[in-house]
Amino acid sequence: MHKVHKGLTADGAGLAGDRVVTQGSAARVLVAATARALRGEDCADLGHTGPVSRFPTAPEPVRRAAVTRAAGRVALTVEQVGEVDAARVARWFVDQYPRRSYPGVLIGSPHGAAAHLAVALGVPWLPAGFEMTAHWTDGAVDRPREALEHGGALAQRLLGGNPDLHLRQVHCPASRGSLTGVTVSLAARWRSLPVAYARFLTDRLSAGAPVLLVRDARTWPVLERGPGHSFQVGSPASGLDPVDFHPDSHALRQVLRAVGGDATRWAPPEVSVPSGDAEHGMDPGFERAARDFATRHGHPLHRLLVPRPAALSAAVADLYRRWLRAAGKTGDRLVVECGRLLDPWQVVRAGLVPYWCENATRRTVDEAEWWLAGSETFSSVDVLPEPPGMRSPALAGLPQWLAVAGFGRRRRALDRTSARGYPVTSVPTRRATEVIRAQPYDLPVPPPLGAAEALAVLRDTGGHQGLLVS
Repeated sequence: MHKVHKGLTADGAGLAGDRVVTQGSAARVLVAATARALRGEDCADLGHTGPVSRFPTAPEPVRRAAVTRAAGRVALTVEQVGEVDAARVARWFVDQYPRRSYPGVLIGSPHGAAAHLAVALGVPWLPAGFEMTAHWTDGAVDRPREALEHGGALAQRLLGGNPDLHLRQVHCPASRGSLTGVTVSLAARWRSLPVAYARFLTDRLSAGAPVLLVRDARTWPVLERGPGHSFQVGSPASGLDPVDFHPDSHALRQVLRAVGGDATRWAPPEVSVPSGDAEHGMDPGFERAARDFATRHGHPLHRLLVPRPAALSAAVADLYRRWLRAAGKTGDRLVVECGRLLDPWQVVRAGLVPYWCENATRRTVDEAEWWLAGSETFSSVDVLPEPPGMRSPALAGLPQWLAVAGFGRRRRALDRTSARGYPVTSVPTRRATEVIRAQPYDLPVPPPLGAAEALAVLRDTGGHQGLLVS
C-alpha cells in the first residue's frame, strides 16, 4: 500500500482521520468501479456519501454547520497539501487493476460512460488527473478573490514537490454549495505521462493494443495565475453559463442566498483566457506524452473528443444496445445513472443499457430526455438521481426525473431512496449496486468488444451528438 503523504494511505478508504486525496473524487470512484468490473465484482463496498447533511428538514444554518464539520473530516490541511505525492496517486490508480495483459486502455477525463466503455472493451480506464480539497479556515462562499489568494499559497506548496502537475482551482457555489466557503477545490492534471502509467502500459498492454484518449472539450473563462496554477469561477458542471456568475446575475443571487452568501460582496477576478479548457480537460502535455508513448511502442492512438458529457453517454448507451443484441440479448432495459451512482459490473451482469448523467442539473436531464425521445423505446427504465446535497436554480426537480423514467413501456422506476429528501440529502455510492443488483440476471456476459468495432459504432452513433472520434 503506497503512502500519499505522511500518515495518510492512498487507498481512498478514509484512513488517518478521513483526510485522503482521492476520497469520493470522480477519478477514484471511476477507477474503483472499472477495476472491480474487470474482476467481476460490484461496487457494494464503495460507501462514500459526500460531506452534506442527511437531514433535509433541518434549518439551513444547521445544515451548513453539518457541511462544515463533514468537510473538516475530509479536506487536507495546509501542511498535508505540501506532502501530497502525485506519483504515488498514479501508482494507486494502476494498482487497482488485475495483473494481466489487456487488449487496450482508455485514458483521460473523468466520465461515467467511459468506465462503461472500458468494461465493454475489457480494458482499464486511467484518469489524466485527480481532485482534492483543502481547508480554507477563514473562507467565505461569496469571496472568490480571497479564495484565489488562499489557493495560490496551496498551489505553491503542492507544486513544489509535484512540478509535473497543473492545478485548476474551481470556486463554484452553484456546484459545491456551502463547501465553497470552507474548502478550496483543486483539480490536478498531469502535464506528462506519470511513470506508473508508462510502466503499466509497457508491461500490461498487448502488442499493437490501441490507446483511447477521452478528452472533455468543454471550455470556461479562466485566469492563469502563474506557472502551474489557474483559477476558474463557476463550472460547466453547475448547469449554469459563465454569464450567470456575473455580479448582476439573478441566478447567482439565488445560488448565494441558498448557501448563506451575499451577492453584494461577490467580486470575481478578471479572466485572462476567455475560453480555456474547463476543469476536466486534459493537459496538452499529457496528451502529447501519451501520443509519443503510443508511437514509440507501436500502439495506435485514437481520440474521443467530448463536447458535452451527454454526447459520450448517448453514444455508449447505443453501443451497449448493439453489443447486447449481437450476443442474443434484448438490449431493452435501461438504467439511467447519475454522478457517482454507477456500477458497471452489475450493469453487464443484468444485461442493461447504461446512460450516465454527469449530475442532477436540469440541462443534463434535458439531454437524457432528448436522447430517449429519439431512441427506440425501452421496456423498462430505472433512474438513479444523485442528490447534490444543495439547492440551485439549475437543478432538475423530481418531476423531471420521473419524466425520464416515464419513457419505459412496462417498468418506470425512480429510486425512492435517492428521491427521499432530494436534492439536499446524500446517498452512498453503493446505492447503485443495491438497486441494479435487484434486476434479474442475464448471463453470460457478452464477449468483449473489439476496439475497431466499438470505435466504428461510436462514430456512427455519436457523430450527430458532436462526438469526434479520430
